[in-house]
Amino acid sequence: MDVDQNAKPRARRGFAAMNPERRREIARKGGASVPGEKRSFAKDRDLAAAAGRKGGEASRGGGRTRGRDDI
Repeated sequence: MDVDQNAKPRARRGFAAMNPERRREIARKGGASVPGEKRSFAKDRDLAAAAGRKGGEASRGGGRTRGRDDI
């Protein structure tokens, strides 16, 4: 692989630019900023399942395909 000797290094952005202590602090919160009443999937399992199916259909892939053993 050819590497351009004149290319400047890419700047670190977002989490990569933070110090490890700050990253841990943010990760520790783990979605705590979202109030409970806004977490509809946590309350309604059927709603979460429907959203998962909808996302799977929209992704156009990742589903099971028929293989040779399925015939």
